[in-house]
Amino acid sequence: MAGRNGRTVRDLRRGNRTAVLQRLYFDGPLSRFELGPATGLSSGSVSNVVADLIADGLVEEAGSVDSDGGRPRTLLRVAPHSGQMIGVDVGETRVRVELFDLALTELARAERPLAPQGYDVEVIAGHIRDGVAEVLAAEQAAPDRLLGVGVGVPGIVEHTADRGAVVHGQTIGWDAVPLERLLRSASGLPDGVPYFIDNGAKTLGQAEMWFGAGRGARNAVVVLFGSGVGACLVTPEVENGRAVEWGHLTVRVRGRRCRCGAPGCLEAYAGAESLLARWREEGGRPPEDTDEETALTAMLAAAYPAGDTAPDPVALAVLEETAEYVGAGLSDLINLFQPERILIGGWAGLQLGARFLPAVRRHAATYALRHPADKMTIELGRLGPDAVTVGAAILPLAEFFADGGRRPERTPEERLPAWSTALKDRAPH
Repeated sequence: MAGRNGRTVRDLRRGNRTAVLQRLYFDGPLSRFELGPATGLSSGSVSNVVADLIADGLVEEAGSVDSDGGRPRTLLRVAPHSGQMIGVDVGETRVRVELFDLALTELARAERPLAPQGYDVEVIAGHIRDGVAEVLAAEQAAPDRLLGVGVGVPGIVEHTADRGAVVHGQTIGWDAVPLERLLRSASGLPDGVPYFIDNGAKTLGQAEMWFGAGRGARNAVVVLFGSGVGACLVTPEVENGRAVEWGHLTVRVRGRRCRCGAPGCLEAYAGAESLLARWREEGGRPPEDTDEETALTAMLAAAYPAGDTAPDPVALAVLEETAEYVGAGLSDLINLFQPERILIGGWAGLQLGARFLPAVRRHAATYALRHPADKMTIELGRLGPDAVTVGAAILPLAEFFADGGRRPERTPEERLPAWSTALKDRAPH
């Protein structure tokens, strides 16, 4: 029965379970007494929900603490081994697949290297399927507890009713690729295990907001700086984040040709691919037959050598120009969205790191409006190179919490009503 606000008793129970699970997950272990004010639920509701979650194996005791003159209070936490998630990062140089428990402790990992410009759809779908199979064959894997598979990809992800998640990755040559359907077609996963496919910048943003440098911020922009660049916007209105194609803002009319095909995009000046190309064009000597990560390491070593060695003036000039482009690009985000924090992650952002950051901050302040610039900070992400994978694994975890800790149905066919089965049997074949 629905109440005046349209919510049913089932909705209320699910919301109460979600509230308790989230508080225990982010702030636990907590006692039943502490859960009341933390969730806004009555003591009776807390007791009922906790009993329910313990019976489902989702919550367990985690010691006790003394109370003021009474019996010790039992502490509760989310049971780490009660569920597992898989996170996938389709990156520039590799496909990384990781299996996590509910506490996001890594249980297994598989990696498949990508050849330069190696974005063949079938190859990548095969890498994902093989990687998923490999981590599920690991000793600590429990496929019956799998909540879902999250996948972070480059490009715009469209969620459709008939084809599932469709990827529009113009920079990698993907035109309306039905990736979810491709993964499902030869997957060994049960039909009830969901795939969650989204932009890699969004999964990075989700990870940093839940566990990294974004915790506590209500408005933030998380930047993914890799071969190209992207960003995730998080606001109270877009709590789980929204990917924005920041790399394809025009920063120079009739400028360098971006890999998306348009002239003058930020990515044509700020991504690692363009950074290395400009070094080469200006007479620099990136190492041959290496991936971008190795080549960028060499460029940084040339620009900022150890000891008394003179820096490579070309590498240094290109890096300084890149810092200005990044700062100018961030000023657009500052003026448009007025975030509290901007966080820079991605493998290239982490490599450039603290050495790069002061110049980026200085240029962002120069190009941005003074008032919003004075109210925000620019920092590095804290979760390292696995942040996209962690964020991808958070996608099924967030859905699990939103459903009150209810696992996906694995056998939907068995639950069809009798009349539906009878009609199906009578249908002409």
